[in-house]
Amino acid sequence: MRTPHIQTHQPAQSDGPPAERVPLGRNPYDELASLADDPPDDLLAGDTTGTRRDDDSEEPWAPPNHRRGSRRRNRATGLPTIVRFLAWTLTLACLVTLADRWALLYAEHKASARLKDELDLAAAPEVRIAGFPFLTQLAARRLDSVQVTVPDIPAQRVTLTQVTADADDIRIDGDGPTAVRGALVRRMHGRVLLSFADMNRELGASQVAFTAHGPGGVRARGSLRIGGRDLRVRADTRIRRDGDRGIAASVDGMRLDIGDLATYRPGTGPSEGLHLTRASARRLTREAEKIKAFLSIPEIVHRLGVPDGAVRAALHDEDRLHRLTGAPRFLHRLTRVNLVDAALAHPRLLERLGLDLSLLTALTKLTRPQIADRFSFAFRLPKPPAGDLRLQRVSVGKDGIRADVSASGLLLGH
Repeated sequence: MRTPHIQTHQPAQSDGPPAERVPLGRNPYDELASLADDPPDDLLAGDTTGTRRDDDSEEPWAPPNHRRGSRRRNRATGLPTIVRFLAWTLTLACLVTLADRWALLYAEHKASARLKDELDLAAAPEVRIAGFPFLTQLAARRLDSVQVTVPDIPAQRVTLTQVTADADDIRIDGDGPTAVRGALVRRMHGRVLLSFADMNRELGASQVAFTAHGPGGVRARGSLRIGGRDLRVRADTRIRRDGDRGIAASVDGMRLDIGDLATYRPGTGPSEGLHLTRASARRLTREAEKIKAFLSIPEIVHRLGVPDGAVRAALHDEDRLHRLTGAPRFLHRLTRVNLVDAALAHPRLLERLGLDLSLLTALTKLTRPQIADRFSFAFRLPKPPAGDLRLQRVSVGKDGIRADVSASGLLLGH
């Protein structure tokens, strides 16, 4: 058997240093472990080919720009600064506005209380000071405009429903809203209202209603209880200005209707007294017995203006009676006869006509001033301690009586 020949490889000789020989019997795993514990520099560097390729693709390095970063920081931090500034400005404006409004309300309240005490009013007036801001007006001691509304002012028998005044160019005497001593009103325009609702309550006593009757007249319609009977009442009132500060009412055209039988007008004039209505006069002429009784009274015949011979012939002849009483002129004359004296002298005549003697007695005792007093009224504006206050125009509207007021140089609070 032939033994194989093992050829040992000898390293080639070279001019460089001899290669390091691995000693025999050394474990290669120990070398790997030593490499893991302390890797050589060339291994740590590794292959940087890929890394260099990536670095070449990026932008070249440049030093940091600190100014650009500061601009970004200023933009980021500047916005909250503006917001804070605006918030403080808005808060300050709100506080100033609240202070101005508080001073305004306080001044209005003090003015209202002072007017109530000086004018002896039942209710405090409503005061409104115009213009903004108020504190600057107060500092200048001059108010542009003030509106005052006073409700329910007693004026003799009636109550003025509302008095509204607009004052302009007001000079203040004082050092602040809490130390105002008085005021000088250069100009003022006002309006006075006397409503029909208040007149109905105070004058009519729920039995008479007042309404407008033309531009300067007031009509009263309702009922009055006289002699145990409710009689319809009518009255016309003319409104007029009484001097520079007063308003008065003159009552005329008063009448009391006794059903559709007769009408009573207080007074002694030709059209006043007790008169038959046209309807009752027509019924009277159609009843022969009643008209004969009526013509049998000389006082009535004399007031009719009919000749005595014609009356005597009519009392004895039915045809002549119908011709006399059927004429339109006779009917007109009959309604103009005042029955007061004749009825009192001939009580039975009242019974024939359907009138009650007690009612006629009560009517004759009711004089014209007594009836007129039920519907008359008047009021005057107070005289100011200084300045000029006067009524300009008086008119009648649907809601009541209105009057325009003007004033100048009014001195208040002194």
